[in-house]
Amino acid sequence: MAERDAGLDAARRSVSYGDAGVDLEAAERSVGLIGARVAATHGPEVLGGIGGFGGLFRFDPTGWRDPILVSSSDGVGTKVELARQLGRLDGIGHDLVGMVVDDLVAVGARPLFMNDYLAVGRLDPQRVADLVGGIADACVLASCALVGGETAEHPGLLEPDAFDVAGFAVGVVEHDALLGPDRVRAGDVLLALPSSGPHANGYSLIRRIVAGLDLSEAHGLPRPLSDELMEPTRVHAPDVLAVIDALGVGEADGVHAACHVTGGGLPGNLPRVLPPGLGAVVDRTTWDWPPVFRWLAEHGPVEDSEMWRTFNCGVGMVLVLAADAVDAALAVLAGRGVTAWRLGHVEQASDGPYRLAG
Repeated sequence: MAERDAGLDAARRSVSYGDAGVDLEAAERSVGLIGARVAATHGPEVLGGIGGFGGLFRFDPTGWRDPILVSSSDGVGTKVELARQLGRLDGIGHDLVGMVVDDLVAVGARPLFMNDYLAVGRLDPQRVADLVGGIADACVLASCALVGGETAEHPGLLEPDAFDVAGFAVGVVEHDALLGPDRVRAGDVLLALPSSGPHANGYSLIRRIVAGLDLSEAHGLPRPLSDELMEPTRVHAPDVLAVIDALGVGEADGVHAACHVTGGGLPGNLPRVLPPGLGAVVDRTTWDWPPVFRWLAEHGPVEDSEMWRTFNCGVGMVLVLAADAVDAALAVLAGRGVTAWRLGHVEQASDGPYRLAG
């Protein structure tokens, strides 16, 4: 009997989190690698450092008359799978920050702080540092503090080198300075800010198109296909806020609305910033699709209608402005190195909120 009990005890030896595939020491090492880059996003409003149960941000209402807090959350979608296959993690942080903070600025809000969530199959401290460090670097560009986050190891659920990432941010805007459909009028002008590429939308289709290709080759593009597809998302928030600061927000002049062109493209997103009865007219002759979009359309092949509703086709953000404010807005953007252009206009419309002309 005693011998049998000893055998059972041996069979039931204790197991650890490490036996289940979770490396607690690696998690601690990853925190050490990202500390300095995260701290670079912090101003005096951030209390404490990383590692707490919650991020602390002291919002000072001084100087604000009627502040509205605005929140946004998003991810990077299946672009992360292409990044995994290519070992290209450097730009994913910019993708995440751009997806989140540019939704905030679409209503005129200034980003305050952000949290990230990273799920990995196996925790590699350097890979985590590359991902979260990229988020921190992009937060610096967006003047947004990275106050906290979570890195979760999911062995058995995710393949060892698989990962996914998501983010949440909060911004602030004066109540009477909110951008949106109620400010838009017939005769307003659509001003386009260029994207840096597909940003983080349409990658399920992209991955199908490029399946089996050597992505290290250019395939007729100016750069290797991998570089074209992994180009980090342009963070538009600082440029949009610069225009708002210069022109103000108003019905008769200034900025009226802003459209972040993400999934759904121009036809899926422009109607979101228009009131009933008005339509956006996009003049197709005002710009050429960047080479990567022409390549995707040809090699898919993908019909134009599908391209428009899947990709940004070179337009990352659209400002809706009073006609008299356009030249001043263009000058502000040019001074920041942004080559914007008149994309179209807003008109009375009874046949739908979006029309492609030219």
